[in-house]
Amino acid sequence: MLYQSHEINRALLEPWSYWAEAVSQMYSAPGSWLSQVPCSQELAAGAELFHRIGKDYEKPEFGIHSIEVKGAECAVLEKVAMEKSFCRLLRFKRFSDDAKVVEHLHASPTVLVVAPLSGHHSTLLRDTVKSLLHDHKVYLTDWTDARMVAKDAGAFTLDDYIAYLQEFIRFIGTDHLHVISVCQPTVPALAAVSLMAARGEPTPRSMVMMGGPIDTRQSPTAVNNLATRRPLEWFEQNVTHVVPGNLPGAGRRVYPGFLQHLGFIAMNPERHATSHWDFYRDLVKGDQDTTAAHRRFYDEYNAVLDMPAEYYLDCIRIVFQEHLLPRGLWDVRGERVDPSKIRDTAIMTIEGELDDISGAGQTRAAHGLCSGVPQSKQTHLTVDGAGHYGIFSGQRWRTQVYPQVRDFIATNDKAPKRKAPAKKIAKKTTRR
Repeated sequence: MLYQSHEINRALLEPWSYWAEAVSQMYSAPGSWLSQVPCSQELAAGAELFHRIGKDYEKPEFGIHSIEVKGAECAVLEKVAMEKSFCRLLRFKRFSDDAKVVEHLHASPTVLVVAPLSGHHSTLLRDTVKSLLHDHKVYLTDWTDARMVAKDAGAFTLDDYIAYLQEFIRFIGTDHLHVISVCQPTVPALAAVSLMAARGEPTPRSMVMMGGPIDTRQSPTAVNNLATRRPLEWFEQNVTHVVPGNLPGAGRRVYPGFLQHLGFIAMNPERHATSHWDFYRDLVKGDQDTTAAHRRFYDEYNAVLDMPAEYYLDCIRIVFQEHLLPRGLWDVRGERVDPSKIRDTAIMTIEGELDDISGAGQTRAAHGLCSGVPQSKQTHLTVDGAGHYGIFSGQRWRTQVYPQVRDFIATNDKAPKRKAPAKKIAKKTTRR
C-alpha cells in the first residue's frame, strides 16, 4: 500500500511540478515581458525550486562522448556488450584515427567496473569511468531498476549477483582484465573471484576494492548500526514493498528507491536544506555556474532505483548482520567462499579517511582474507580528507586516487609467473 500511495501522490504532484516549471520559464526567459515585472527573479527562483523538489527524476545519461588520449581527441561510443534481466554489461569503446593513439588503445589493459546496486544508478560512477578511459578499455555493470523487470523474470539474490559477475568476467576474458568494485559490490566481487580461484579457473590480473563493507565489524558506521538494530524480519515487513500495477515490474517485491532516497536525505537533512536555500538565492542573484552545478548534482543524487527484495535482504543478513565473509562461513550455491584460494590476482584496497558509510578498516580487511596472495602484490591506500564519494569521484579521485590505481593496474598487468611442473626422473634399471 505504501508504494501505491507514493505513486498516487506523485501523479497528483506531477501537474503542479510542470506548472511550476512553466512559471519559472515565463518569469525568467529574456524575451518574456513577465521577466521585467517586480520580483520576477524571486518568483522564477521559487517556482524552479518547487519544480525540482516535486519532479520525478529519471536515470541520467553517462554523456561520455569523447576524451583526450595522448593529446588527441578520442571518440567514445557507449554500447551494450551483454544484456541480462537485471543488468546490462556496458562497453565504452574508444575510437581514433591517430596511429599512436590507436597503438595506445590496443595496448591498454581492460577494466571491469562493478557499480553498486544500492540505490543510485551506475551513472554515479561517471567520473570513475571517464578517468579510466584515458588508459584502459572499460566495461561497466549497469544494474536495472527492479520495478522495470517483469515479475516472471524471477527473483534476484546476492548469489545471482555473484553469478552475473562471473559470467561477465568469463565473457570479457581474464587476459589483461582488472576488476574495480566500488562500495557494496566489493563483497560479491571478492566472492566471485574467490569461487573461480577455488575451481581452478583463470582469475583477473588484479582487483581494486574501494570503500566497501568487507568486514563491517571494523569501525561500524551509522549505516552499519542501522542494519543491526532490528531483526531481518523487520526489514522484510517494513522496508520491502510490492511494485504497483502501473509499472512493468507489477507484483515484484522490492526495496523502493523513494525509501532509499529518504534515507539518504535523513543522514544529512540540514546540509540538503541549506543546499536548496543557497540554490534559491543563487537563482535570484543570477549565478549561473553555481546553479548549474547544483542541478547536475541533484539530477544524479535524486535519481534512484528499486532493489530486488531478495537481494537487499541477503545483503542485510550476510554482510551486515552475520558477517559471513570475514568469518569464513559463507556458502554460495553449495560452495564455500574462501578468499585464501586466490593466488594470481593482485589486491588493492582504498578507503577514505572521512568515510561515514564504510568505516576505516572495513575494506582493508580483504588483505587478511586473501592470505594466498603474496604481500608484494597487495597494497592499501587511505585517502586523506576524502569521504565516501571522494575516493571514486571528484578532484581527489582524479588527482590522488586514479594515478595510483592506474599504476597498480599497469604493474600487475603482466601474466603471473607459474611454477613449472616438476620433471619426473626415470629410474634406470639394470638388466640381469
